[in-house]
Amino acid sequence: MPQLVKGGKWVFGWVIVGLQGELTIPPEAWVEYGFQLGEETAFLPGSGTSGGFGLSTPRLLAQVARPLQTRILAQGQIGEDGQLVVPPAVGTQPGDRLLAVRGSGRALGFVAQGPIYDEALNHPELEISG
Repeated sequence: MPQLVKGGKWVFGWVIVGLQGELTIPPEAWVEYGFQLGEETAFLPGSGTSGGFGLSTPRLLAQVARPLQTRILAQGQIGEDGQLVVPPAVGTQPGDRLLAVRGSGRALGFVAQGPIYDEALNHPELEISG
C-alpha cells in the first residue's frame, strides 16, 4: 500500500463504480478492515474537502463514540461475490473513480476529489478495482 507523499495518507488504489452502482473493496483493505461476505455495512459522509464516503460496519462502529453512529447516510450489505452496491443516498454515479484510502481504522475512505485525489492521478502504478 503506497503513501503518495511523505506524511500523507496511505492508499489502497482506485475503485470504479459499476453500472449498477456496485464496487469492489480492494483486497488489502478487505483484510485490514476485516470485512466479511454477507456483512452489513454503513456508509458515512466524506469530508468537505475530499467528498466521497466512508465505509464501515456495525462491528467497527461499535468501537467509536455515538455521534459517529448518528451520521450514517445509508446501509448496505457485502454480497456473496465480495461486492457491494452503493445506495443512491451516498451520491455516487456509475463510472465514478474513487480513491480508496486508509481512514480512521473504523471506516475505509473512498475519496472523490481534493488534494490527495489530485496527487493520486499522478501515480499510474496505483491498482484499479472495478
